[in-house]
Amino acid sequence: MTYFIDLTLAQMGFWITWALIPIVVEIIPALISAIHVMHRSHHLKQLEAPDKLPFISIIVPVYNSEETLFACLQSINDSTYPNRNMQIVLADNQSTDNSFAAFARAQNHFNLNLQMMQTAQGKAKALNGAIYQCIGTYVINIDSDGVLEKHALMNMVLQFENDIDLAAMTGTILTQRSQIKRTVSRGLRCLQKIEYFEYAQAFLSGRTIESDNNQLFTMSGAFSAFRKSTLVDTFMYNTDTVGEDTDMTFQVRQRLKQKVMLCADAIFYIEPLSGVEQLYKQRQRWMRGELEVSKEYMHHDAQISHFFKNFLVRRMMIDHTFVFPKMIWLFASIVLLFFRYSPVVLGLSYVVIYLLYVFVSLVNYVSVGRLLQKFPDERQFYHNIRWIIWLLPLYNFVVSWIRLVGVINSMSLPGVWNTDTFTAETGSAKKIVDKDIRYLRDKKGSEWNH
Repeated sequence: MTYFIDLTLAQMGFWITWALIPIVVEIIPALISAIHVMHRSHHLKQLEAPDKLPFISIIVPVYNSEETLFACLQSINDSTYPNRNMQIVLADNQSTDNSFAAFARAQNHFNLNLQMMQTAQGKAKALNGAIYQCIGTYVINIDSDGVLEKHALMNMVLQFENDIDLAAMTGTILTQRSQIKRTVSRGLRCLQKIEYFEYAQAFLSGRTIESDNNQLFTMSGAFSAFRKSTLVDTFMYNTDTVGEDTDMTFQVRQRLKQKVMLCADAIFYIEPLSGVEQLYKQRQRWMRGELEVSKEYMHHDAQISHFFKNFLVRRMMIDHTFVFPKMIWLFASIVLLFFRYSPVVLGLSYVVIYLLYVFVSLVNYVSVGRLLQKFPDERQFYHNIRWIIWLLPLYNFVVSWIRLVGVINSMSLPGVWNTDTFTAETGSAKKIVDKDIRYLRDKKGSEWNH
């Protein structure tokens, strides 16, 4: 009996040691951050409106946006920011549809200062081409397939006007509730709700903390803003990376040594995921951009000893290095069963880690709910899908594997920006496995013949 008790304790000790990695690196920092966000929500400063609102320029990169462009421009027109104080530059980077028709229709319907220009293909090139057409004090970029919350522009400008040290900002990105509700497929609708929940926690919890410490990793390319004087001091958007928004963030903060933050109450609504295939390609693209920019700006700081003093090293360790222990856990669980490890002990270790992640999601849920008080419709929708708290750890685990595939593809396919879909890659893997099986069968058959 003593032998079995000692064996069980030894096995538990082994798995408790493994559990310390996510607890120390992810769970404890996440809990501290969530508590900080809750405290911050009680001490929000009231922004003062200037005597005269500044003139702003809005850049909208356009590529085959015929179906979404009009709604995007309508959201600008319906904004609480006065139309007379804004200039809208549409940067069409070689659209092949009739996006111009949507632009012409908007000209006839709205009293906006609209202009369209042709640029080279690629979002970064479109933005660079449009920047020199901008005459506003602030330059705001928004994607053509999303819509602005009506107070977003005003809240963002007021944030600039109340903080003279602020050089650039990103807004909060959420998916469009109306489109989620119209999704027919129950499985896809569930995925879209998880995505909404993920975005709400990522921006209103994660990026809020990064912003407070001037450690914002990425200004969202879908909705970001700059002082024009800052923007012209950069090297413009990098056309050699898929992470041009992350590169611009690092240019402003690292090279120009200026302040970058999140404007939590400036919301931009994007289209929800169309399916697993889009999620698979999207997260790989984000991973590739993160790696490319990190390589450019980490220089000689990529050392474990800099984990606590360099946020970029911490980010890379958490996002990349600690993906491998997760992979080891999965395969080790299967292998160790053959070494007579208790399946009960192994199962309980995973349950404990899972419940800890659920607890983190719950604390974040409460803190994010407080930050959504200004937006009752968003808060109600967020409240209605609180059951996702139980699914989010599993979703994040699956996404971490997609990101790992992105790391592998970044190393094996340098310079290739558009990776294959999940279906295409699994099909290719199946062909390789089938080929290997046929080879082994043929080899075994030839051995039998001899």
